[in-house]
Amino acid sequence: MSYDEFESEFERSLYALRQEKLKAIEALPPQQANTGLAGDPDLGQKSYPNTFAPPADHPLRTIPEIRAAYDAWIGEQFEATRVPVAVAGRIMAIRQQGKAGFATLQQNGMRLQIYVRKDAVGDPAFELYKLLDLGDHIGVTGYLFRTRTNELTIHVETITFLAKALLALPEKYHGLADIELRYRQRYVDLFMNSLLNEGEPSQIAVRDVFVKRAQILRAIRKFFDARNYIEVETPMMQPIAGGAMARPFITHHNALDIDLFLRIAPELYLKRLVVGGFDRVYEINRNFRNEGISTQHNPEFTMLEFYQAYANYKDLIVLTQELIQTVALEVNGSLICNFDGDVIDLGKWEKLTMREAIIKWWWPGMPQNPNFADLTSEESLSAFLLANTSSAKAPEDDERVRNRAFFLSAWCGEAAERLAKGEPLGKIIAELFEHVAEENLIQPTIIYEFPLAVSPLSKQKPDEPDWVERFEFYIGGFELGNAFSELNDPEEQFRRFKEQLEQHERGDEEAHQMDVDYVRALAYGLPPTAGEGIGIDRLTMVLTGAKSIRDVILFPLLKPLETGNRE
Repeated sequence: MSYDEFESEFERSLYALRQEKLKAIEALPPQQANTGLAGDPDLGQKSYPNTFAPPADHPLRTIPEIRAAYDAWIGEQFEATRVPVAVAGRIMAIRQQGKAGFATLQQNGMRLQIYVRKDAVGDPAFELYKLLDLGDHIGVTGYLFRTRTNELTIHVETITFLAKALLALPEKYHGLADIELRYRQRYVDLFMNSLLNEGEPSQIAVRDVFVKRAQILRAIRKFFDARNYIEVETPMMQPIAGGAMARPFITHHNALDIDLFLRIAPELYLKRLVVGGFDRVYEINRNFRNEGISTQHNPEFTMLEFYQAYANYKDLIVLTQELIQTVALEVNGSLICNFDGDVIDLGKWEKLTMREAIIKWWWPGMPQNPNFADLTSEESLSAFLLANTSSAKAPEDDERVRNRAFFLSAWCGEAAERLAKGEPLGKIIAELFEHVAEENLIQPTIIYEFPLAVSPLSKQKPDEPDWVERFEFYIGGFELGNAFSELNDPEEQFRRFKEQLEQHERGDEEAHQMDVDYVRALAYGLPPTAGEGIGIDRLTMVLTGAKSIRDVILFPLLKPLETGNRE
């Protein structure tokens, strides 16, 4: 690392000072440095040894193991029974007082204090101790005791140097105002804000978020494995961007000289497997969509998708509630969670059709409230939209309501024009739902019966062919999952694909592409099937209380730093 990487002379000086300390550690004789290389300096490098191998009478333990076993012990127990231990970790605090000193080691998100006395470790090892800095990795052996302040501590007998932190740790990383720096340097964020045993009120440690994310995935797999689903893997590079309506990322395969698309959804491949006789399949997959970035969207994200033969969307409504509740209990031990200031009860679910949700959550201050008839035909919807192009009812003293009404009235006018130009009725209704209802769906809500125009892979309702057997579920004001009874008529699927191509030619970049091979698969016979996709990142947000999707993705996509702007 060259010195021009640093923003200030002070940072360059600190880096140079730590380099000098590392050289001083390297200059110590092997038996002094306690690097595990005593007697044979050719076994490895003293500056960065490849192992920590304590003697057999000091069993190597992790800090969580030590705390779990001995946090309840009192001082008299340690005096009566000496407990020899060996542990390795990163130094997060260090202080020296003459011929003794205390330091704090961190490992696996927990901390443990060590006590170093010159007469206990000897002069050579104490010289090593004086060369250590915050962030360095060491291994120690010794025995457990409690200090006068009753803190569990290791009385050190040997010190092994393991790695030098040449960059100084941030002094106050936790609560850093520049939240983006935490995302860019997640490796620092993880060890500086992972104090699971420090009792910090109201805020979950960064490390704990990702521990819970792993627990969520394990719980999901356990849930589906117990129900005889088979976990599978499908291609992430596909010749056709299918399975969803989204803009894809495009790449090129040189050997075959063909363009490929990064997967926007695994749906069409999973349903091919159902055709092939895998009646219950699921995949926890990475999807890629070339779209915007927000607190709820990352271009690369993780989805659960599952399909069940001989089932319909009503079966999945029941299964979905059971899945979310099971995972919440497995991970949090409770159906109550706190998200963005709201207390959410995962044990209580509301069910509304899309049209019922629009009527229930219609904005106050608009000239006319909707009824079911307004949302059934082009003529009635057009008249309703035009009637709402004025926001005269909005109270002048309520700025928020006035602004919302002003936005919606402008949208109604624009939507009426689009409807007159032939844009599908269902697409306008779906947008209307997003504008007026979605943000209000804080408690668990099933929204069912979607327009055919925005559901090219869904089975139509027998009594209303312009609507399909589809539902989405919402928690915290955004969508977490999308499910439907799968369209299994190959001729109807081919017709809908052609309609999507026409929409694409009219400028809709998210319109579904034609997949002739998928239509061929349907022609071999897809049984009645229901399928669903659930966003793992968003589910993790709800179950951990994270306010941004970036808080639950270890390395979210970020805008590149401008030239010359270094962290």
